[in-house]
Amino acid sequence: MNGDADGVTLSKRPTAVRASDADRDRIAALLAQALEEGRITPSEHSDRVGTAYAARTLDELTPLVADLPAGRTPRSAPGPAPARHDHRAPAPYGVPRSGLSRTLAAVFGSAVRRGRWRAGGPLHAVAAFGSVEIDLTEAFFDQQELVINAYAVCGGVEITVPENVTLRNEGSGVLGAFEVDGLTADDPRAPVVVVRGVALCGAVEAKPVRGRRVRDLRSSGD
Repeated sequence: MNGDADGVTLSKRPTAVRASDADRDRIAALLAQALEEGRITPSEHSDRVGTAYAARTLDELTPLVADLPAGRTPRSAPGPAPARHDHRAPAPYGVPRSGLSRTLAAVFGSAVRRGRWRAGGPLHAVAAFGSVEIDLTEAFFDQQELVINAYAVCGGVEITVPENVTLRNEGSGVLGAFEVDGLTADDPRAPVVVVRGVALCGAVEAKPVRGRRVRDLRSSGD
């Protein structure tokens, strides 16, 4: 029997719960919101995001948002994701309904998403001393409106879209550039891509690619 000097049995500490990709993405989204609201500085944001994506357990994630309003509500606390059953129709053109992360984070590195993928939103792009590329020219849009929350802190976020979508700018630059080539589609069913966020000593750029077009608009109302 294991015990201390007094012969008292010592109980084993409970095993820490492992963090999932969804848990890390949830914390990154809360940190991005805090940065936009001015609750944390760009330096704090960069440090916390880096720590979040290096975290292995939920206990490591919780302190990163403990001093934020969202981190004090039970609904925002990281935890195991409940099982979900998807009864929707299969994806067209063989595009899988994959569990791709809704957050792309590049901290002193790069993150890229391109090719044929399902662009369900909202998406979060965080570039801290790094670069993020989101290519929607071959993506399938799950919804008519896709919101991309882009945050560039001494880094860059580049977004490219098909030429037959509507592209809107709802972001701002602070000692940085937030440039979105406004575009209005002729077809009212066409996807609408809204780019929000902030560029702090960095750059966010969104533009259409001529010659690349959305091939299926059924997710926009058909």
